[in-house]
Amino acid sequence: MKNVSRLLPLLPGIVTLSGCNHAPQKSNRQNNPKPNIIFIFADDLGIGDLSCYGATKVSTPNIDRLAGQGVQFTNAYATSATSTPSRFGLLTGMYPWRQENTGIAPGNSELIIDTTCVTMADMLKDAGYATGAVGKWHLGLGPKGGTDFNNRITPNAQSIGFDYEFIIPATVDRVPCVFVENGHVVGLDPHDPITVSYDHKVGNWPTGEENPELVTLKPSQGHNNTIINGIPRIGWMTGGESALWKDEDIADIITYKAKNFIASHQEEPFFLYMGTQDVHVPRIPHPRFAGKSGLGTRGDVILQLDWTIGEIMHTLDSLQIADNTLLIFTSDNGPVIDDGYQDQAYELLNGHTPMGIYRGGKYSAYEAGTRIPLIVRWPARVKPNKQQALFSQIDVYASLASLLDQPLRKGAAPDSQEHPNVLLGKNNTSREYVVQQNLNNTLAIIKGQWKYIEPSDAPAIEYWTKMELGNDQQPQLYDLFSDPSEKTDVSKQHPDIVKELSELLESIKKK
Repeated sequence: MKNVSRLLPLLPGIVTLSGCNHAPQKSNRQNNPKPNIIFIFADDLGIGDLSCYGATKVSTPNIDRLAGQGVQFTNAYATSATSTPSRFGLLTGMYPWRQENTGIAPGNSELIIDTTCVTMADMLKDAGYATGAVGKWHLGLGPKGGTDFNNRITPNAQSIGFDYEFIIPATVDRVPCVFVENGHVVGLDPHDPITVSYDHKVGNWPTGEENPELVTLKPSQGHNNTIINGIPRIGWMTGGESALWKDEDIADIITYKAKNFIASHQEEPFFLYMGTQDVHVPRIPHPRFAGKSGLGTRGDVILQLDWTIGEIMHTLDSLQIADNTLLIFTSDNGPVIDDGYQDQAYELLNGHTPMGIYRGGKYSAYEAGTRIPLIVRWPARVKPNKQQALFSQIDVYASLASLLDQPLRKGAAPDSQEHPNVLLGKNNTSREYVVQQNLNNTLAIIKGQWKYIEPSDAPAIEYWTKMELGNDQQPQLYDLFSDPSEKTDVSKQHPDIVKELSELLESIKKK
């Protein structure tokens, strides 16, 4: 990947650019009261994966510092237990289960957010912000029928409110293994066009199924299609050889692009939406981090993620805009240990508990599926504290609009509620309820001490990962105050609560 690889020698340059602590104060801070806003989505990071949340087998000093300087949530939730719907819910302020085609998107999916939708990026543009999306996207690109990666890709992130995009189309374990910048595949040779399929093999590139001798990271399940960089992926591709990423460089490249966006817009209010690859599979740490955690590659990419957050914080400090920057760090869903490759994640846990005390994980209706770390720092306005209020990522959209006194356009963010003081840790008035969604679109609702999971005929166990999904033909009820690990279903003892929460959930569905 020639063009992107040339970025790597420039990485120290952005540090030099932003490394002079005695630079004059910028107009952004002096004259503009609007905060810069950075939203960072880690990928598959568990509430037990960070030392500030109690992890003892791995240390995350940069994220710990972020938590120590901001609001650390203990009862925050993603909308969904998988990537695509969580990102959809955040950016649209609408529960993803209200729209079809919001499940885990293939790498050649069309853009699943309608261009007429008023996204959070649109709202912030209305408020005068420069907007950028960097890193993992996983919301599709292009028109219905799939993505043409050989010409300008439209619609793209720029079609739904972002001025700038530098994105991974889907997940790193899915083809195509290329970056897209402002609608164009980076480094693509027009004489070597890309073909992608999720139905059948295309071209003659080796696959994990046909050529296992060429695989350097073996699959544990699935993940046996086209081999890129020795790693078999989901889906088939051929062409675009000059544009292929190197997995160990992805964190560096994404971080560089994010830092460059920040530096380029330091004189005006900006919104950066950043999606990290870490800690999703395949877990390929840069050599700087490989073998450093003692927990295998999953632990190593947690260290890499912590470095990424440190680099963003350092850039803000160096540019002297940290005080007026609202930085939100969280995860798109809960953790998974073996998610498709033989990376010894289970064998090398060494007592580490990504799920914390909670049941389930990624894909699941149980708590570890959507209960996620959430940290909010804004030094000019936020005093460090622990926030125990119930909070959902669906409310980030309306809460930011409220903070900025920015009216929402008609019909925008229909499920997002305004809770700006909870977001900033100024009060702990909980949201009345939180709705959770698992892989099978089974919904759960939390209200007060109670959690209700609706009946479902879907499988109880996810086929590949063997994850408990929380699906049962009977309704389930848990008392999270006395039983946060959801060990005991008390639905039979409290039929009145089951009825109340079932009716509440149905009313939300019909809203």
